[in-house]
Amino acid sequence: LGTPTLAFLSLLFTSSSAAAKMPSPQSVTSGPELHSPKEPTEPQIPARGAQWASSGDAPSTHREGSRPGLGTLRRAFSRASQRASGRAPEEDPGLLRRSSRFLLRTLRRAPGHGPVADQSRATMVASGATHSQEVPSRAMDGASQQSSTGVGPEELEGKSVADLITERHLLVAFEQLRHLEMGLVAEKASRTFQEDPTGFARRAMDVCLHYDGLAAEIGAIVRETLGPDGVDVAALAELARVVRAEEEAHPEPPTDGDFLSTPRHWRQHWEDAVRESARERVQQAGVGEALGAAAEGASGLAQILAQLGSLVRRDLQKVRLEVHPAYAAAGFPAWEAYLRAFHGAVAQRLQELAHDAHGCEQLYVLLDWAANIYSSPDFLGAPDVALPSEPLPPLLAPDVWARLESDYTSFLETKIASCFDGILQLEQSRWAAAEVPDVLQGRYHSPLSMDVLMLVAEHVKAAGAISAELEATTLRICARALGLFLPRFEKAFLESEAVSEPHLGANINACEELRTNLLAKFPGSFEELEKPLVAAICVFQKRLLQDLQRDLQPLFRVLCTKDWLTQDVLLPLMDKVLTFARHLEHVAPSQAQETLQEVHRFVVREYLAQALKPQERFRGLDRVAGSQKMGLEAQAIGNTFQGLGSEATWLGQAIPCVADILGETYKDDIQRHLETLIASYPDIRRDHVLAILALRRLGRRRNQRLLQHAQALLRAVAKAGGSRAAGGHVLFEEIEVPTSIDVLITCL
Repeated sequence: LGTPTLAFLSLLFTSSSAAAKMPSPQSVTSGPELHSPKEPTEPQIPARGAQWASSGDAPSTHREGSRPGLGTLRRAFSRASQRASGRAPEEDPGLLRRSSRFLLRTLRRAPGHGPVADQSRATMVASGATHSQEVPSRAMDGASQQSSTGVGPEELEGKSVADLITERHLLVAFEQLRHLEMGLVAEKASRTFQEDPTGFARRAMDVCLHYDGLAAEIGAIVRETLGPDGVDVAALAELARVVRAEEEAHPEPPTDGDFLSTPRHWRQHWEDAVRESARERVQQAGVGEALGAAAEGASGLAQILAQLGSLVRRDLQKVRLEVHPAYAAAGFPAWEAYLRAFHGAVAQRLQELAHDAHGCEQLYVLLDWAANIYSSPDFLGAPDVALPSEPLPPLLAPDVWARLESDYTSFLETKIASCFDGILQLEQSRWAAAEVPDVLQGRYHSPLSMDVLMLVAEHVKAAGAISAELEATTLRICARALGLFLPRFEKAFLESEAVSEPHLGANINACEELRTNLLAKFPGSFEELEKPLVAAICVFQKRLLQDLQRDLQPLFRVLCTKDWLTQDVLLPLMDKVLTFARHLEHVAPSQAQETLQEVHRFVVREYLAQALKPQERFRGLDRVAGSQKMGLEAQAIGNTFQGLGSEATWLGQAIPCVADILGETYKDDIQRHLETLIASYPDIRRDHVLAILALRRLGRRRNQRLLQHAQALLRAVAKAGGSRAAGGHVLFEEIEVPTSIDVLITCL
């Protein structure tokens, strides 16, 4: 029931009291059914005013002077109130029950009231109405009587208001109701209604019920607009005109609070009907799939959202192309109303789906649909019907959106950790299968770097498509997971049987690619991983060198021996270096250079270590021959590493200086060679100088003088800048010289 109808019930209490004081109950009768006016008498208020209450009822044949039973009126009253509201009434049920009982008591006729009395009463009411207001022979002109379906005025004459509403001649029905309403207002103003207050109340109730019926028909038209039967353009235009006509007829509530002329708020009723229609249609999307969405996971939810998007897109396109133009002539903002209605309905449906969404995939599907699909300018298929971003409220409330993002990141942490577990298992399966790394673009290739980069890029891109905050959170999750993965990967590889130069080179390349690409693609997010990645590279380089050193170590033991003087023992050693260097050609240049320089330093260092603790000491010609051979091998070592590309040129003076001291025939020049050696390698210690002097038999005084001079030089170097040469180069510091009898004699 509308508010005016409820107001009528209040009036009914007052009118009944007045009716009780009437001298003759025979005067309280019901008027005839309402028809289009033909005679210059006022159309009477029908007692069966809710004949149109159900849209499924066919128009009835009305008879003048007929009076329905109380059950008929009661059913019509109930059906009209339900149709007007579209749902069960929300008003006070006690008030409605009391009003209905009072209404039925007032409608109950005294014994002897029959059709004849009713007819005489109708004549009396018509006569009374004529005194208060003159009724024209035509209620409206021809333009007003032209209905939305093209029916002419002559065809509408004689039809009741209920039939006009049922046949959707809404404007004609409203004009008749308005005419009757004005007559009732005139009766009330002239106080002629006091002659028959109960009859007046009944006619007022009938007007209110017919107004509610018009409102119900407006709701029915709105509900049918987007249905399968297509858009009834004429009905929509009629609807818009009747709403505008009602607003013009009832611009504001009467000052005396009269319920008859109060605004009916049909525009608000139309907007409510639009919202309800949108809600019902949105709820239909994916109804069949909703039950299986949980079992199907993200695919089921994606299917529901796809159907939802398709339905909303189709309906809004129909509104834009067909519905909106029909309303536009009457100045109705149909597009905006439907747009907001569907937006609200989609938001409600999305929150329902969000409540049941579980798992990383489902949550992302929901967030992605809201952020990228629904909010896309191309959602409706044409730029001129794009969803405006500013006027509409957020599709999901901020707290709901924050909860979804939080749940998504929680699931994402577990998922990314699981992905890294999968990458490790995949690498272990390759190691177990003894697969040799491929050479791509001249480098040993491991899928590790590509797998990690794709994993990070995929999740970061997906998160960035939703929000910048989620992207930053995903980057932190990926960085943390990668930091935990690296030591596990190192340990698993080094404990496997797949450790070899190609695999080590491939892992070095993978870590270097991760370091450079992650820092370049995601600046500011992976800086904390640079140290772990560099550390991993160093671990693999160290293991690479350890294998080479293990192979080369035995070959140094034959140096500075009698056999060494007559054999070329350096050749097999350098052959192994060349073989190792061929693997370095497939390693990243910066790491290959570092490794090559380390090999160069190792060879020079081990050569000197063997020379400073010889198994035999040379005298005479053997000493000179040993000095010459040492010089030649120093040159061969330098040329070999220079040919391989080693940039450790600082190593070139170490072996030649020792060779010069060993073979120097002019003993005073030994001091000059010592000065060159100490200046080039500040990390040399006193023990090293003693070991070098012990290679010669220079005499106690000369040895002490040379040793004192060397100690002075070492103190000056230490005071100037430490025991290490510029650039942090280390050579002699890692050479251990054992104390022997010859060295002790040299010190005496």
